Amino acid sequence: MFGKEYMIAALEAISQNIIEHEEDLNHLDNAIGDGDHGTNMARFSRIILKDLPELLATQDDLGEILHHVGMRCISEVGGSAGPLFGTFFLQAGMVCKGKTSIEAADLVTAFETGTMGVAQLGKAYEGDKTMLDAMFPAGRVMQEAAAAGKSFAEILNAGAEAAQNGVEYTKTIQANRGRASYLGTRSIGHQDPGATTIMLLLQSMYKVAVEKNAE
Repeated sequence: MFGKEYMIAALEAISQNIIEHEEDLNHLDNAIGDGDHGTNMARFSRIILKDLPELLATQDDLGEILHHVGMRCISEVGGSAGPLFGTFFLQAGMVCKGKTSIEAADLVTAFETGTMGVAQLGKAYEGDKTMLDAMFPAGRVMQEAAAAGKSFAEILNAGAEAAQNGVEYTKTIQANRGRASYLGTRSIGHQDPGATTIMLLLQSMYKVAVEKNAE
């Protein structure tokens, strides 16, 4: 089961991983965006790290934890990343609302629901060179792994690998959404920073699942 302790540990690992890759994400964004994706996401991550102890002590509802994270993201992150990543957490939180623990199927549904929220808000889909190019492939393989009765760690490992492949795919395509779309064919050859952040998120969750032996 996936409970509060795992969620808090996962959010901590995600935040630390993003902070560690702040400059890398800025470098990627500098090529096809405003160059501040890493800075914005790292600022959000530092805020979440400060909030986690209180959430651990006072909140058992997994949905409320994700709602808090989503609202913080929307209010604190600049550019398009705030609303998009915030929507992901808010929509995922709706699946977990009222639950103190979730099973593998819930985890996958939460991820897929968050993904659809991002797609609807951004009016984008797979192949547009956005974070969705990591999210949609990850969601598909996670669904397959859950249906096969795999453990949390195995599900998240599959998702992380699919997200990494999606990140590589973004280098080969032209951007159709966001600031990067203004570059036209010049966006080809560059890696999408949003997709990279999703890869870091899933890699972090997988690492914590292994450490906690999440079944």
